[in-house]
Amino acid sequence: MFARELRLNCIELSGQLVERKALRYTPAGVPVSEGRLQHSSSQIEGGAERLVEVEIAVLALGESARWLQAAPLGGAVKLTGFLAARSRNSKAPVLHVNSIEFLEGNENGSILQEEG
Repeated sequence: MFARELRLNCIELSGQLVERKALRYTPAGVPVSEGRLQHSSSQIEGGAERLVEVEIAVLALGESARWLQAAPLGGAVKLTGFLAARSRNSKAPVLHVNSIEFLEGNENGSILQEEG
């Protein structure tokens, strides 16, 4: 068993929600929302500034799924969660959402977190 410090997996990423699939439900009745987040920022690497752009799949379950469904396409959000492989056959990363902060339309933002 690994020490807890070696298992750190916490991601915080802001960007625009550029795709969202229809809300679906697991066989147990848990809501699931999937989409894609597009991020663009300026970062410092090796003492030089560079433009960073990435698009990543996002997945939300439970109340987080309902809030992701409520986010407008093209809207700015900050998502917090963890990375996991898409499936056993695909190691492509997916950001599993635990909390959502809407960055537009609210001067201070609003944070919505999954209980648990």
